[in-house]
Amino acid sequence: MPTDDWLERTRQALSEYIPRRLECGDATPAAILVLVYDRDGEAHVLFTERTHQVEHHKGQISFPGGASDEGDASLEATALRETAEEIGVEPEAVEIVGQLDEMLTISNFRVTPYVGILKTNSAHDFVINSHEVAQVVQVPLPHLMDEQNMELEVRQHKGKQVLVPAYTYENHRIWGATARMLRQFLELID
Repeated sequence: MPTDDWLERTRQALSEYIPRRLECGDATPAAILVLVYDRDGEAHVLFTERTHQVEHHKGQISFPGGASDEGDASLEATALRETAEEIGVEPEAVEIVGQLDEMLTISNFRVTPYVGILKTNSAHDFVINSHEVAQVVQVPLPHLMDEQNMELEVRQHKGKQVLVPAYTYENHRIWGATARMLRQFLELID
């Protein structure tokens, strides 16, 4: 499918979606950005590999984002600020098209995922904050949509075994809260 079709499909699916909110007063508010964009004529989703210097989720594949700061006007502003700080994508370069369900992480963050489309073309240069990000991982959207690239893993959650999604791209493993958010996004645009 051409990139423009994927981007329009993303806009449409998210414009109609009403995200689920969580009530968990003691959790730290945070926000991430699922960034979709054209790279060389193919739709991609951007992830970051976290460094081992960060406080939480060392070395894991994640979406750009983080905890809300007092100066952030909203959680959307948090997602955009964190994305700019981590990979150099300025807020004005992103068209926010919607939001996914809030999610509580095992590290006690209440994460609000936003979905955005990068307005610039595939020649965008990412500027990596080397303290937080080891590398940018650009995954083709068709790869993620292919069910053969997703598997269900058994994990322990509150004393029970649960099946959770995980994805592999090249030598990168996308799992945990990131994979759960990704799964919801992919189901919405499918």
